[in-house]
Parts: sequence; structure tokens; C-alpha cells
Amino acid sequence: MKLIATPLNDVFIVEAPVHADARGYFNEIYQAEKFATLGLTMRFVQDNHSYSKRDVLRGMHFQRHEPQGKLVQIVHGSIFDVAVDLRKSSSTFGQWFGTEFHAGDGRQLWIPAGLAHGFAVLSDTASVAYKCTAFYNAVSEVTLAWNDKKIGINWPAPRGEQFHLSAKDASGTPFASLDPLP
Repeated sequence: MKLIATPLNDVFIVEAPVHADARGYFNEIYQAEKFATLGLTMRFVQDNHSYSKRDVLRGMHFQRHEPQGKLVQIVHGSIFDVAVDLRKSSSTFGQWFGTEFHAGDGRQLWIPAGLAHGFAVLSDTASVAYKCTAFYNAVSEVTLAWNDKKIGINWPAPRGEQFHLSAKDASGTPFASLDPLP
């Protein structure tokens, strides 16, 4: 396993070898000792899985209290995965990073606590699994506006007329109105 730095502080692509043959492929997605040798010593307490159709955009989610670090992996399909740094103490505060992930590419995204996370589905369907360092807390959840002009995320164009969003995601809070995280 190896870490690939991103432009955001403490956000990494975790790359693990993919062992492929005529049957398919296998790769190890998490192993505590190997992660620790990379400097990632987080403790996971919850695993989540989402299934979405093309042009669905989920996000940008974070928890104000008991923030979650997330290790995100694409299980099926392709997504454009995005993190936004909301940590006022970070030199990359207010900046975003996005990258495509494809099932079987052996890549995951480590997003530490204090960042908003979201993704857009690029394939017909996609399954995304992510490990979390804190339990989900609905009262603490906040949605950053996915299309906030100050942040300026360069989302890929949907293949249909527009992205499909939940009511909560469509009415996210503008960055300028958020209280930054520590």
C-alpha cells in the first residue's frame, strides 16, 4: 500500500495492489498494521454503503460535532469524489479536491474529520462504501452547498439535463454562512 498526497492537507489517495487474473481481481482495502506504517492510525466505528444511479450527486456532507473521518472506496461503477477543507486552522481551508474513482482501480480516498464530502455518479450505477471514524449523528450533520460559487467545485457535466439531488443536498448551506470547524 502507498499514500498519494493531494492538494488538501491530510487528504490522501490510498493505493493498494490489485491482483487480477482470468477470474477477476482481489485487493486488500484495509489492514490496520499496513495503514499504521503509512501514518494512518485512525479507528473506524461504522461502515456505510450507498448505491446510486447515473447523475446522482450526494453531498457535500459533514458533521459539526463528532466529525467523521472517512475512507471512501468505489465498489461498483465510477464516481467523481470530492472533499472540501472546512478546518479554519488548515492552510487549505476553503479549498477542494476531486478525482475520479473506478471500481477495481485499487484506490481509496482518506478524508480526515473536518472536511465535507460528496460525489457524483459517472457510470450507469455505482456503489460506494466508506469506513467512518465516528458514528453518524443526524442532529450534527450539515450540508455544504454542492454548487457554492466561493468554493467553485468543478463537477463533471451530468450526462442528463442535471444532477439528481435529495432535497437536503439541493438546499445546502453556502460556505460564507458556515461556522468553520476548528
